[in-house]
Amino acid sequence: EKPTHLAVAFDTSAPTFRHKEFKEYKATRQAQPEDIRSMIPWIKKIVKGFNVPILVLDGYEADDIIGTFAKQAAKKDFEVFMMTPDKDFSQLVEEHIYLYKPAYMGNSVEILGVPEVLDKYGINNVDQVRDLLGLQGDAVDNIPGIPGVGPKTAVKYIQEYGSVEELVKNADKLKGKQKEVVTEFGQQGILSKQLATIKLDVPIEFIESDLEYVGPNEAELKPLFEELEFRTLIKRIFGEEVATPKSKKKGGNQLSFFDPQGNATEPEIVEEASKVDYYSTSHNYNLIDTPELRAKMLEFLLRQSDVAIHLLVEGNVAVEAKLIGLCFSYVPGEGYMIPLTDRSEEVLNEFKPFFENSDISKTGHNLKFDIQVLKRFNIELKGEIFDIMLAHYLIDPEMRHDLEIISENYLSYTPLKREVLMGKKTELLDAPIEDLRDIGAEFVDLCLRTKEKIASDLKKGNLEDLFNDVETPLISVLAAIEFEGVTINPSTLEGMSADLENDSNKLQKEIFEIAGEEFNIGSPKQLGEILFDKLKLIEKPKKTKTGQYATGEEIMHRLAKEHDIANKILEFREYQKLKSTYVDALPKMISPFDNRIHTDYRQTVAATGRLSSNNPNLQNIPIRTEKGKAIRKAFVPRNKDFVLMSADYSQIELRIMASFSKDESMIEAFREGRDIHATTAAKIFDIPLDDVDANMRRMAKSANFGIIYGISAFGLANNLNISRSEASEFIQSYFREFPAVKKYMDDAINLAREQEYVETILGRRRYLPDINSRNMTMRGFAERNAINAPIQGSAADIIKIAMINIQKWMNENNFKSRMIMQVHDELVFDIHKKELETIKSPIIEFMKGAHPLEVPMDIGVGIGEDWLEAH
Repeated sequence: EKPTHLAVAFDTSAPTFRHKEFKEYKATRQAQPEDIRSMIPWIKKIVKGFNVPILVLDGYEADDIIGTFAKQAAKKDFEVFMMTPDKDFSQLVEEHIYLYKPAYMGNSVEILGVPEVLDKYGINNVDQVRDLLGLQGDAVDNIPGIPGVGPKTAVKYIQEYGSVEELVKNADKLKGKQKEVVTEFGQQGILSKQLATIKLDVPIEFIESDLEYVGPNEAELKPLFEELEFRTLIKRIFGEEVATPKSKKKGGNQLSFFDPQGNATEPEIVEEASKVDYYSTSHNYNLIDTPELRAKMLEFLLRQSDVAIHLLVEGNVAVEAKLIGLCFSYVPGEGYMIPLTDRSEEVLNEFKPFFENSDISKTGHNLKFDIQVLKRFNIELKGEIFDIMLAHYLIDPEMRHDLEIISENYLSYTPLKREVLMGKKTELLDAPIEDLRDIGAEFVDLCLRTKEKIASDLKKGNLEDLFNDVETPLISVLAAIEFEGVTINPSTLEGMSADLENDSNKLQKEIFEIAGEEFNIGSPKQLGEILFDKLKLIEKPKKTKTGQYATGEEIMHRLAKEHDIANKILEFREYQKLKSTYVDALPKMISPFDNRIHTDYRQTVAATGRLSSNNPNLQNIPIRTEKGKAIRKAFVPRNKDFVLMSADYSQIELRIMASFSKDESMIEAFREGRDIHATTAAKIFDIPLDDVDANMRRMAKSANFGIIYGISAFGLANNLNISRSEASEFIQSYFREFPAVKKYMDDAINLAREQEYVETILGRRRYLPDINSRNMTMRGFAERNAINAPIQGSAADIIKIAMINIQKWMNENNFKSRMIMQVHDELVFDIHKKELETIKSPIIEFMKGAHPLEVPMDIGVGIGEDWLEAH
């Protein structure tokens, strides 16, 4: 925006007048994360290096300083822009003062003047923003507001009464609950308004010459950037400036694209570029929309060694997605889109020689999806593949991995969002062809530009083997599983739905009988009033920030130990969730393509390396309750010639723990095939194995699995319903009997403190930046991850290797049987009955031998006419 004057305001650690007026102000806000706190001095050095004044004053927040300066500057005829996403600043907007909300998460910059603020909040004057804040409160700053008043109610009150003060004065005109709440909490609303009011009389003077922006101090700033390895910024600020996309066209929300000389591009195909500049945003994006151009495109593609590809589609399910465009890039800055809305199969088949050419590497983002779409048209993607989404996940598993983030990180360039290009349209199919060209061509261009840099980071992190030998081969395995899909029996679910409806109605009547009245069980407010006001189940019930009684799962489970109504409410909730989330939802997910369900297995979600499942989430289908387990009965073989087979790793994480810790007792128990939980109980209670009863085994089992997750005495006490001191003694006894496990845990934490990450057996990294934090809560969470992440991640590594080896073997033998699901440590197969005996034993061996450990793997196998029977 090239401002003439600029300043940055910071808070200080000193209390402000708001803390004095209201001791609880910001009391619930979590402590600032250690990594942010440690960055503040660097940020201030950089701001100073840019010659931008820093404004701070003890006793006042940055908001107050900005407000005071904004008003003073406006009086001196400046156009003032307060750059912040904070809605509270809306109260300061006037004729020459604007709220400048920076671009974020794909949304463009938003500048709010008086008309925009009035329209946004539905108020008559800007000052009423303070009244809205006073009524609604602010959970972040722990400003209470008036309980139960949300945005809509706040606007209604202000439109009718003008201010919080007038509302409180006229509380007697309200009715029912509203009157009661405003009468009781009115003064709290007035105080909240005062706390939310930005002060305009901070004793600090706006001196025009002090804020004049003169540009960066190279001698001060450049060494800082070099130390921080901000190479792109050094280039942008002190070297050649990076070009930016041209601004919006008049009268529309679409972007113009020009070549480096500023001329409108013509459809042409470039075979090679004389100079590669990965940071430049200059580009040439073209439509390839004639048979002659397509033939030329194919000719050039077949000469390349590496091509970025992308199928532009509408829809999230590969077997149903509507094809829009086929996109290629093989020269940075060049991108091509071939329209596919007409004659999709014919046009795709023209490029089959390219897709099935094993000598050409294919680069992309989420190639698993493209592989499945191509498979619909009997095209197999061959050759080496490089998925930048997957590579980025291995480099930084905690981050998001969409193309926008990757491009911003590696190129300092923010790609154009579909929504921005298309004026917020929801259907790609409705967009102009030029916009579709720019979306698709930019996508492949950025994939190509980022590949080299991401590959370099894989090498630096010693992640190449994991990427090349496990995660990349798994792409085609998951694509095959997803494309195959799984058959469900809708009639089974219809029967379950009716049963759950009847059972829910029966439970509802029983709950009403205990309560003595009917109420909405799904309403936390009404439920809280019944349980705690009427039935008085506990003396001092916990309340939420809105003033309502807390009725969440944790509280209900605690109550269920003593009160039958809480048990029934939990049961009612379970039935309702099973019905809505699974029983009624699954039939709607059956694809018209082949009458099967096709989940989306995601490799890049869980930081531990585990796969996640989406639409539907097969990983979350309940297993602990009878009615939950019954859902598996609806998952059936494709026809009468097939059966389902489930192969499940038994206690894989405990076996990995035994192997990592090298605990002799555990290793011996697993090698001899003894019950590990009974063996643990026998050692802890110092009794013969045959004398271990069910309760002792239950306690040992809870400890065995809890230890892996770094369970505390408090957590174990809750799990076992014993006192904290008993739980503490139990954990101490555990560590006395299994000292090698304790040593492994301590060593894992100490190593994590040194290198700030932990690794699995295959070198998968989990970064733990908070492992040395002074914040005890954050450090404790990181320490638990230091223990668990290598174990859970290694389990993920092992099952992935097994899946790759099994799929390769099944493909080589052209079996009719298929792998159709992966759920946690379980693989599910749709087995042709004549192949059962041939397939069963090798699958067990592939799973057992996926990776050598100190202890043998045990694989449980079940066969059945449905998943429940097989499981």
